[in-house]
Amino acid sequence: MRLPQQLLVREKDVHKGGCGRVLVVGGSPGLTGAVCLCAQASIRIGAGLVRAAVPRSLNTIFEVKLTEVMTFPLADIGGCLSGKDFNKIEKSLEAIDVLAVGPGIGMHPATKKLIERIIKKVDKLLILDADALNILALEPGILNERKSREVILTPHLGEFSRLTKKNIAEIKESRKELAKSFALRYNLHLVLKGPNTLVTDGKDFFDNTTGNPGMATAGTGDVLSGLIAGVAAQGVVPFLAAKTGVYLHGLSGDLAAKDKTENCLIASDLLDYLPEAIKIATGCRERG
Repeated sequence: MRLPQQLLVREKDVHKGGCGRVLVVGGSPGLTGAVCLCAQASIRIGAGLVRAAVPRSLNTIFEVKLTEVMTFPLADIGGCLSGKDFNKIEKSLEAIDVLAVGPGIGMHPATKKLIERIIKKVDKLLILDADALNILALEPGILNERKSREVILTPHLGEFSRLTKKNIAEIKESRKELAKSFALRYNLHLVLKGPNTLVTDGKDFFDNTTGNPGMATAGTGDVLSGLIAGVAAQGVVPFLAAKTGVYLHGLSGDLAAKDKTENCLIASDLLDYLPEAIKIATGCRERG
């Protein structure tokens, strides 16, 4: 596929603030890696500024793991984000283009309330993934109360099953129809992950052709959310940002699997092979 112009050429006098600003909201005990993968994917794909809003009690871990990404410690309860510092998120919105919410965020009741407040009060492009989707599945109607006009959901089959209350076998049989119906019902963009990941806004569809079974490993979904967020933050419209993120995500996985085998592929490999994937996608290098 043809990549968006924003990923091809930069103005000579551009500065980091003009390349897109992403806030990743997530993290909880045992799940710090998810935030790091998501945030690193956003900055690797070209976002100029990426911050990670993380539990204050775990901030030292993120300070060690992240170099180019800035941390944004927030109040927590037992290592899980609470809504106590929601006002700090609100104050930061002027300096943010995209929020990616959910990587490693957990299911604490206080976290659930925070995510609900973000959905209801944040007027920025929202990308909801991982436990943000599981929390949303408890009350999907909250999407009708959202403030943002643009929302991207990135569920795998299990998460989509919880969102739609349909079993996975039924989803596999009617994947396009169910994805289209859900996207239309809630007026959003849906990225239904799996073999030939599907992107739809309820009208148009994109069936991805890149990717391989080696990508069925922990953390690859977090990388995808970060890629989509990083592309969208650079001014790419949501549907094209989702398509681009999905395509490059799979292509990076294919390149990694070729060198490292499918069995040995891990999520961070996708970050390492992303530059090569972009070169191939832009015609700067042939795919071997």
